[in-house]
Amino acid sequence: MHLRYAFRIEPTPGQRMALARTFGCVRVVYNDALAARKAAYTADKSRIATGVLAKRVITDAKKTPERAWLAEVSVDALQSSLRDLDTAYANFFASLTGKRRGRRMGLPVLKSKKDNRQAVRFSRNGFRLRENGRLNLAKIGDVRVRWSRPLPAPPSSVTVVKDASGRYFASFIVEVEPEHLVPVEDEVGIDLGLTHYAVLSNGQVIDHPRFLRRAERRLRKAQQTLSRKAKGSKNRAKARLKVARAHARVADARKDWCHQTASRLIRDNQALYLEDLAVSGLARTPLAKSVHDAAWGMFRRVLKEKAARYGRHTGTVSRWLPSSQTCSVCWVVDGKKPLHVRAWRCEGCGTEHDRDLNASRVILAAGQAERLNAPGGPVSPGVEIPHQARPVERGTHPEAQPITTGSQAGSPVL
Repeated sequence: MHLRYAFRIEPTPGQRMALARTFGCVRVVYNDALAARKAAYTADKSRIATGVLAKRVITDAKKTPERAWLAEVSVDALQSSLRDLDTAYANFFASLTGKRRGRRMGLPVLKSKKDNRQAVRFSRNGFRLRENGRLNLAKIGDVRVRWSRPLPAPPSSVTVVKDASGRYFASFIVEVEPEHLVPVEDEVGIDLGLTHYAVLSNGQVIDHPRFLRRAERRLRKAQQTLSRKAKGSKNRAKARLKVARAHARVADARKDWCHQTASRLIRDNQALYLEDLAVSGLARTPLAKSVHDAAWGMFRRVLKEKAARYGRHTGTVSRWLPSSQTCSVCWVVDGKKPLHVRAWRCEGCGTEHDRDLNASRVILAAGQAERLNAPGGPVSPGVEIPHQARPVERGTHPEAQPITTGSQAGSPVL
């Protein structure tokens, strides 16, 4: 499987100028190639081959006065932009024909130099790792890397990213074998919410960190300062960086928390089952800010990636499952309940239920049944079914976030 390891890098002022030049050249080559393909399709519905396109927008373009400065950057970085364009078109057609799951992808669009995020990719021919720990990039030089841990294998490519806050990162892709953990007996259902982040079927409660809500005052002050600056001034550029850095701190804390919490759950459980929440729909409700702050989609993705890496199983039950209406004891569907109802009594068996704890137990039972009856699965119960998960994991953290235990929990959704 492929893993992605990102590290902070510290380029010198000269190297930052070289990176800015590379970002610009890569963007121009991408836009020229996109324009050429659109023109060819408009003319006679034809498609320009990648080799012919590379010769036109890179090799021949360097010989012209308008594009002579393309020779100042690595040709490997320029060719990577054409591969990115091929990938963008492949994703569009796969989405159009239904081969790609998820939201429909649109046609590739032109890149702008005003984008807050700039990136360039180098293949094996465009970079190397020095013995002193420096990252050598073609026509840029040896860049200092803040190594937080060693790479488990030689990287196949590296992507240099400059984010909105002005930070530089080197993202390496490495291929490693899965590290299966020792099997355990525990399986758990997870009910995600907003009052508490998650309630587990074994009674554990994961408190909601609310990173955005806790940083709202600082973000509001920074945004107010930005709004008072004159457009186009240097003071406005400085204020914009302060806003971007404040948002980056919130995003980094949320991502780190998701990785630590997912690592803890993966280590303690053999199988984990979640509900397929309609996050995009919930993000259009009055609870939109809290839903975005919760980052349920990121948490579920990280959980699946870690499960694939460590030999665990993750399952997703249908979002139409009435988990908040079904009794986990007698399985009687008791009807819809307003969100303010956090505890209820089953009319069938008289059992008193906490809304979220009962929902997590229903999710656990539904996930186990779906896993047992999956197409191609084993007939005998108790036999593990392999789970195909996403191949790329975007960073991991070895430490785990402690989970608080409690018996009462509440959630304003579901």
